[in-house]
Amino acid sequence: MAKARQVKKARSETAEKKAARPFWKGSISFGLVNIPVALYSAESKERPAFRLLDRRDFSPVRYRRVNEQSGKEVSWDEIVKGYEYQKGEYVVLSNADFERANVEATNTIEIVEFVDLDEISPVFFQKPYYLAPAKHGEKGYALLREVMARTGKAGVARTVLRSREYLAAVMEYGDVLVVNLLRFAHELRDAGTVEVPGRDFKRLKISEREIAMAQQLVQAMAGSWRPERFHEQYRDDLMKIVEAKIKSGKSKNIEERGRAPALRASKVVDITKLLKRSVDEAQKESGRRRAS
Repeated sequence: MAKARQVKKARSETAEKKAARPFWKGSISFGLVNIPVALYSAESKERPAFRLLDRRDFSPVRYRRVNEQSGKEVSWDEIVKGYEYQKGEYVVLSNADFERANVEATNTIEIVEFVDLDEISPVFFQKPYYLAPAKHGEKGYALLREVMARTGKAGVARTVLRSREYLAAVMEYGDVLVVNLLRFAHELRDAGTVEVPGRDFKRLKISEREIAMAQQLVQAMAGSWRPERFHEQYRDDLMKIVEAKIKSGKSKNIEERGRAPALRASKVVDITKLLKRSVDEAQKESGRRRAS
């Protein structure tokens, strides 16, 4: 069974590689340099797909696009995009209108400046794409990649994808250039609206000893960033439940059970004791990792 799963996964990965298709073609520009490129999705979401079912007969429940006036379903080829400029009054825009609004923006990833990559806060990053050179774009692509690798800079760019303007960071990622869509500053809520403790450690009753122990814990838990070590544990646990239901023949049974136990408010604890125990356990785990 395990071998069959591995074969299936390998076939899936091979098919995915063969099926890679750019969803956007255009050029990336900086200064007067234009490089023909193609944009590929960098995400591969392998999450279990769940359908909504009618609990009475387990028939799939579909979402429908319905005309609000007639109540009838509307096919995709009859749907257009409209802007409501006043209540109940719309102006309709075609795909050509979206492109005509700024032809250059819809076909170009325009780098407007270069900044140090570590200056861009993680809260701005939104979604990554791989950038590949199109025909005759190899030299310019390699040149831009090399310069960014040597300088440690990221290109801040503007582009329009699927009728929406985005800010983006163009970054070197090994042999590949990555375009990571960014959030505009106005799309982020003011962090000042979130209530957090200040830095008055005396009022918070945080001692220098506790800070030193916390630093010791961080050092004991420190390691190199290896993303392949991490996977979706919740997904694995969920699929174990799915497989168990299938094996037990309960693939269509609905079990009514009590709600998951609510999390109770934690009591005041001695953080110093917890830090000491955590440091001891982290040091043991670190030793086991080094030994293995």
